[in-house]
Amino acid sequence: MIGEINQENLYLLLPSKVSCLASMLVEYKGISIVDAIKKIYASKLYKKLKVESTKMWHLGPVALYEDFMEENYI
Repeated sequence: MIGEINQENLYLLLPSKVSCLASMLVEYKGISIVDAIKKIYASKLYKKLKVESTKMWHLGPVALYEDFMEENYI
């Protein structure tokens, strides 16, 4: 059980965030799951998401998708 989110355990949350976001890109933009995952990991959003102090990990899939789309214009 995770008691407190910190930089050392944040990595445990990231796969589910990336998975949800990738699924949304596949559904709404028609790109392949592999391309979606590559775009996410290369994005500015992911760079912020993987840093605990940004608190981006608090955001749900829709908010992350909106931020991603603002950045990428896919």
